[in-house]
Amino acid sequence: MGDIVKKIIVVALILVIASFFVIEKKQVEQEEKMVLANPIEEQDVNEKRAVFVSYIENGKYLKGKTVEEQKENLITMLDNLKSYGFNMMLFHVRSFSDALYESKIFPWSASVSSEEGVSPGFDILEFVIEEAHKRNIEVHAWINPYRIRNTTDVSSISEDNPAYAWLNTSHVKVIEDKGIFYNPASEKVRDLIVSGVEEIVENYDVDGIHFDDYFYPDKEIDWLQYLEYQNDGGTMTWDEFHLDNVNQMVKRVYEVIKKQDKNILFGISPEGNIDNNYEMNFADTKRWASEEGYVDYLMPQIYFGFENERKPYIETVEMWNDLITSSNVKLLPALAFYKVGLEDVNAISGSNEWIENDDIIKKEVLVSRNLSNYDGFALFRYDFLFDDSLQTTTTVKELENLQELLID
Repeated sequence: MGDIVKKIIVVALILVIASFFVIEKKQVEQEEKMVLANPIEEQDVNEKRAVFVSYIENGKYLKGKTVEEQKENLITMLDNLKSYGFNMMLFHVRSFSDALYESKIFPWSASVSSEEGVSPGFDILEFVIEEAHKRNIEVHAWINPYRIRNTTDVSSISEDNPAYAWLNTSHVKVIEDKGIFYNPASEKVRDLIVSGVEEIVENYDVDGIHFDDYFYPDKEIDWLQYLEYQNDGGTMTWDEFHLDNVNQMVKRVYEVIKKQDKNILFGISPEGNIDNNYEMNFADTKRWASEEGYVDYLMPQIYFGFENERKPYIETVEMWNDLITSSNVKLLPALAFYKVGLEDVNAISGSNEWIENDDIIKKEVLVSRNLSNYDGFALFRYDFLFDDSLQTTTTVKELENLQELLID
């Protein structure tokens, strides 16, 4: 008799757990339908529609090509963006303490040349800006401020790279299994970053400067500077010290941009998980979202679906919208086009959502348009939209569904 009771209890528990997941899924679906019940249509918004073009695309379409082939490939990329209704290009001009433009500070990038410091034969950024503006596409120069290499091979750093003179000093750190990075606590590093941005906005007709989510490479990189700070009577915690160093850099970058031209935008694309920005990256997104003088827009990488168990899209994007209390800061969610048609293991129970659906990006745009601080969206990244070899069975359909919102 006892065994029968136990079996009944086990079956009851299974039914309760199963009903919980059914109810939870229904709640997600109901919330999604509620938000989408009155979507804002295309003609009611004047949104920025951006696509990330990374150093990976730059290497694929430019490296090893003739000048004419490079220009043809860049024109094709811009034509593709235009034809699908995109109006903003996040163009990776400095990924590893280098440049895709004529610079007196940084060497030409090895991602587009035979080796670092060798010119590809023309000013890539200048050409992209000219051609993009012909198509009414904004160009935001995308910069990684602290990353020097994503390997630990210091021999790849050319002598005309500013990082070269700082090797074996506290200004630069080689981190095993991660790469080589500038130290955010170094005043000289901050001067370098600000000067690099100033050079771009003074010499090129960019519409914006853009930083992504790479800030503190590790928590120990600034240990010596923190000790000096404490010895001088500083009272901030080590974590607060990290945040303050990044904030100083961001504020100075904003100032130098606005000094040149108030219409040039400055945006940052932090990690979508707000807590991680504080616990790992030391990106003070709450301050940037609430105080003037740091950014014009935040483009959080909300690379989650609606059924993501940890960070469901609607809840996460609403958190970001609520974070923004400054009237001068706009929200442009970055969306995960690279996940289309693929399993999303980190979503746990929602791991098959991107496989089972082909209109997630479209619905995420519709949801976002209802938010009070919304000003557009961005897709990561170009090749996942336009390179056949990276497309899944649902890519084309997902792009077609999105295009319904973008093309008149």
